[in-house]
Amino acid sequence: MSEKQDIYKDLKQLGSAAPLPADPDQAILERVANPQADTAYNVRFTAPEFTSLCPMTGQPDFAHLVIDYVPGRWLVESKSLKLYLGAFRNHGAFHEDCTVSIGRRIVELLEPQWLRIGGYWYPRGGIPIDVFWQTGAMPGDVWIPDQGVPPYRGRG
Repeated sequence: MSEKQDIYKDLKQLGSAAPLPADPDQAILERVANPQADTAYNVRFTAPEFTSLCPMTGQPDFAHLVIDYVPGRWLVESKSLKLYLGAFRNHGAFHEDCTVSIGRRIVELLEPQWLRIGGYWYPRGGIPIDVFWQTGAMPGDVWIPDQGVPPYRGRG
């Protein structure tokens, strides 16, 4: 097995059937060694159809999430991230809690050089709520584009 293939040997979900976890706390986020750890670069994940539940009414909430991070030693395995995000589908929490919890969980797993998450939530009760969280100042030596999600506009 080559050194590059060896970094994937401990992954449990990629390449096999993995059911959607019932709750984000049960989801297993996996990581792999970053083969480009000596280079500063940005990784972006976009989840335009993220859903969770309002903790008070049980009604669905919808968001467009954008996660940017500058990795250090670790990369998040994307299938495990997809399953983790999907586990929020039946999870009741406010927009702020969902967005910040996702960012913190990824930071805890990866210990990246930097991470930001933008949660662009669709209106509920007539008010869109956008939630932004990051670990510190944006690195100056890495190209990090704007998240590209325009502010919410209704009719008008």
